[in-house]
Amino acid sequence: MPTTPDLKLHDLLEEFRVAMLVTHAADGNLRGRPMVLAEVEPNGALWFASDRHSGKVDEVAKDSHVVVTMQSKTKFVSLGGKATAVDDKAKVSKLWQAEWKVWFPGGKDDSNIVLLRIESHVGEYWDNSGTNGIKYLIQAGKALLTGSRPEVGDDPTVHGKVNL
Repeated sequence: MPTTPDLKLHDLLEEFRVAMLVTHAADGNLRGRPMVLAEVEPNGALWFASDRHSGKVDEVAKDSHVVVTMQSKTKFVSLGGKATAVDDKAKVSKLWQAEWKVWFPGGKDDSNIVLLRIESHVGEYWDNSGTNGIKYLIQAGKALLTGSRPEVGDDPTVHGKVNL
């Protein structure tokens, strides 16, 4: 079955554990911080755990528009959407990860835990891993020698934009 951009994006999202969540700060600037990814829904929605008293929870309450980015050496994802704070103990229990105890010493019943759900509206990805990376290096080499730009084409295994 051929790869479609929406399936490729979801597959890439499943590979990441940490993302950068970018919010609008009270002073109007953008603010990014690393977040541990708790879950990726099939529709591209993302779940994170946060302290309910953190700045990011206040920021998304005032302006829910966010960007989430993820990156490895050869794979990159960017998602734009809206964030919502969700106070759901059953969902916290389902998503609970032992390493969260560092931030929530009371465990999954810690009263400070709130979940952030990011409903993604648009996503974009770049995958230069494996044979895609080799193809890119060849195109980059040609471009360097000829003074042109690499021809990356419209291969959905390499790059895609998705409306979610």
